[in-house]
Amino acid sequence: MGHKEDLLEGAKKCLVEKGFARTTARDIVGASGTNLASIGYHYGSKDALLTQAFIALMQEWGEAFQAGLTGEAGSLERFRALWEGVLAQHADSGPVWAASMEVALSGERLPELRGMLAASQAEGRRGLISMLTGTPEDELTERDERTLGAVCQALLNGLMIQWLFDADTAATAEEFTEGLRRIAEGLTGSGQSRGKAQGE
Repeated sequence: MGHKEDLLEGAKKCLVEKGFARTTARDIVGASGTNLASIGYHYGSKDALLTQAFIALMQEWGEAFQAGLTGEAGSLERFRALWEGVLAQHADSGPVWAASMEVALSGERLPELRGMLAASQAEGRRGLISMLTGTPEDELTERDERTLGAVCQALLNGLMIQWLFDADTAATAEEFTEGLRRIAEGLTGSGQSRGKAQGE
């Protein structure tokens, strides 16, 4: 590997071990066996490198179970399989989610990093939609990202927060799926009731 790839691998390692705020440029250099000038040359800044490392970790996380997803695309079975895959990797992905929460709660202390991660949200939303529905990412629209993608992302973040706080009491994939099913049935029932009332 060249310096660019070495830096990315080193940043990923530091991100898992130390999080965003506590990782210094020298930490990354030490973990990658490169030099400080390489960070600016290849990535522009330490924050830009850490953002790329976070995105790479998220992609690896998704790829690790995406191929094994069961159930018909868009089905409740696929939904459950998605969360089973998420939770099966909780031990490995927990530090990464903790790091992302660190940035989300940093206020104005990490403005550049917050801005970069916020800009990458669309990519994450497209990935989630594709895993759940089977639709290729390049066929998804901005509206897809801002509706279905936003809901999937909120569900994912919420579930991971439960596990970060207390893995013993966090919902299982089965419980999470049943909860969504019950919400959907309630919403559908309410819609049908309103439609009947309007037609009377």
